[in-house]
Amino acid sequence: MKLLLTSGGVTNPSIHSTLEHLLGKPVAESHALCIPTAQWGHPMCGPRSVRGLIAAEPDFQYFTGLGWASLGVLELTALPTIGADRWVPWVREADVLLVDGGDATFLSHWMRESGLAELLPSLPDTVWVGVSAGSMVMTPRIGEYFVEWPSAPDDRTLGVVDFSIFPHLNAFPQNTLADAQRWAADIDGPAYAIDEQTAIKVVDGDVEVVSEGQWTAFGS
Repeated sequence: MKLLLTSGGVTNPSIHSTLEHLLGKPVAESHALCIPTAQWGHPMCGPRSVRGLIAAEPDFQYFTGLGWASLGVLELTALPTIGADRWVPWVREADVLLVDGGDATFLSHWMRESGLAELLPSLPDTVWVGVSAGSMVMTPRIGEYFVEWPSAPDDRTLGVVDFSIFPHLNAFPQNTLADAQRWAADIDGPAYAIDEQTAIKVVDGDVEVVSEGQWTAFGS
């Protein structure tokens, strides 16, 4: 897939331009599916925040509220019970998957259980836009610092990319650069700390940071 891994969504013109380049057409002509699943695994999320995502309320203006040609919902916890013959065509018909934040280990679990993780390599033209946990799920590890799901066996996620992500840099008191440095010291491999104005584009293994804000790379 074409990956656009963000902390806070498509928050500035540089990220927006990158998104449309990946799509190959304007957002207004693109069909999206949003995936709220990670929210259910995080104690700060729940029915109201999930509704906000789906309804493209103002808090989600840089994500589901960008003005898509169409916007549907793909809830991964439901997929194992309805059969791939129903949901796989929905995914294949979408131009973009909008994967929201929450707990990345919970999302990773349901991506595997649903079969979506297995399907991803067959979607070379589909764009994956992640916010927070929706980006972190593509990394090898998220660090114990970000595990909120009580049933998570560890901090490992899908490992689609070879680097880890510390999101929301300087957005919260506990997400300072010093916090990111301590987190990175426990991550065995390269990593990035990114703020709400930063995205990481990954296409065919090539990694590019797109930013109008602050970010820091750790490791090699």
